[in-house]
Amino acid sequence: MDKEQEKWAIFWCDLLSPVIFGEIDEKATNRFLKELAQEPLRFPDGEIKTPSLSTLRRKLNRYRQSGFDGLERQTRSDQGKPRSVSPEVLATAIELKKEQPYRSPKAINRFLQTTYATCVPRSTLYRHLKAAGATRIKLGVTKLKVRKRWTREHTNDLWVGDFEEGPYVIEKNDVVPTCLSAFIDCHSRFVVEARYYFRQNLDVLIDSLIRAWSNHGASLELYLDNAKVYHANGLKAACYRLNTRLLHRPPRDPAPGGLIERFFQTAQQQFEAEVRAGDLLTLEQLNRALSAWLSVAYHKDIHSQTGERPEDRYHNGLTIIRQVDMSRVIESFMQAIPRTVNRTFSDVQINKRFYRVDPKLRGDRVEVRFDPFSTWDKVQIHSLDGQYLGTGVLHQRQTGLPLAPGQDRGKPKHSYTDLLIQQHKKELAEKTAGIDYRKIVEHRRWPFHQFANTVAQLLGFKAGLTGLCSGDLEMLKKVYNQRSAIDRQTVKQAFENARQPSVPYIVAELKQLIKGDR
Repeated sequence: MDKEQEKWAIFWCDLLSPVIFGEIDEKATNRFLKELAQEPLRFPDGEIKTPSLSTLRRKLNRYRQSGFDGLERQTRSDQGKPRSVSPEVLATAIELKKEQPYRSPKAINRFLQTTYATCVPRSTLYRHLKAAGATRIKLGVTKLKVRKRWTREHTNDLWVGDFEEGPYVIEKNDVVPTCLSAFIDCHSRFVVEARYYFRQNLDVLIDSLIRAWSNHGASLELYLDNAKVYHANGLKAACYRLNTRLLHRPPRDPAPGGLIERFFQTAQQQFEAEVRAGDLLTLEQLNRALSAWLSVAYHKDIHSQTGERPEDRYHNGLTIIRQVDMSRVIESFMQAIPRTVNRTFSDVQINKRFYRVDPKLRGDRVEVRFDPFSTWDKVQIHSLDGQYLGTGVLHQRQTGLPLAPGQDRGKPKHSYTDLLIQQHKKELAEKTAGIDYRKIVEHRRWPFHQFANTVAQLLGFKAGLTGLCSGDLEMLKKVYNQRSAIDRQTVKQAFENARQPSVPYIVAELKQLIKGDR
């Protein structure tokens, strides 16, 4: 008798114990059983019901005949054998699966329908296929990998990083989305860096890593997604300089990223849910709140997997800190942009800043290298073949030093005007290709703050936008970003159609109205 059967046997013995141990006279047994059959009882499976009189008598007779073990449930004589489907049909289904392991239940049933004019339910079919060793796993053709939990012996052995969408924030009187860039230590589950940004690109990735390396040193391994940004040469060069092994998640296999994804889920449930329920924050306020949550809550709470606080496990598992020479790291991320030295001012322009260079380089095509995270005071000037030519110093053209007069060298061999014309054509092509006409059109739309303020007024908030929480504004911003135009009349119609005067119902109606206009 197994433990489940034993639990049921004890249940029946407890009910019948007054009769079993002679506490009730034999003549009164029948009356006792009838009374017992009228009382609602909680059965071992959790159901509350009344036992039938016939069941009580049967259990009592079994106990008297065979004792406690006689209360074990009798197994069916046909247990495990098909009752609603003929053995011949199932045998054919098993044969069909074995000859082609990837054959689906739908395909197998098409064969059975053609041959026997019958189909087998999916669950029934799977049960018999499994018993016959004819499933993909049993036949050894499954592509499912055998997994194991991420673990490392020491702190900073492995960091796992990724991006995730974050809450909306207010920026220049607009509501804009954010993304969270985070890196977590595999051994301790300590978050070595987490910060919200307005975008997710290489610059953001570099900024996050530089912050993590500055505070915690370099990890032995770095595990990232397989996106293009994580294959950048600058990132590879930095990892090689730090002797850090760069690993990537296999394509179309999200399961290995579960460690960082689990942190994102915790952040969404415990932190971002509170942010969305409150007032709209700026990006700086959001990051300040995130740092506080990590320090006060996440790093001090017992982790479900390790059974320790991430903060304690981080320090206990720390054996050595691999210090980082940030100058070498920055060198990996130096950006190089080709420029033509201005003939008049002897300077080059980078991001609307002008850098004076050696006057001898006027008109030359050079490569400008700069640190995107520096103060932008100086840049390095190299020839197109990589030769160092000097530095460029930030200056203003209005106060620039006069240039020395040049010598008359006669007629030049090459036409500089032709070069300028070609450069001009190229710059015009680049500028034209970079125009985002969709944004230009969007500027003509009904401004978002007027749209959100209209919703707030319809809901009765006298304070306007300040009456809406961050989550409400985020929902409104998402529906506003859809390409279909939204005007005041559409909002009023959505408000009138909404079943309840709340933002979620108004947004739902707006989506229906937008869908109907397409």
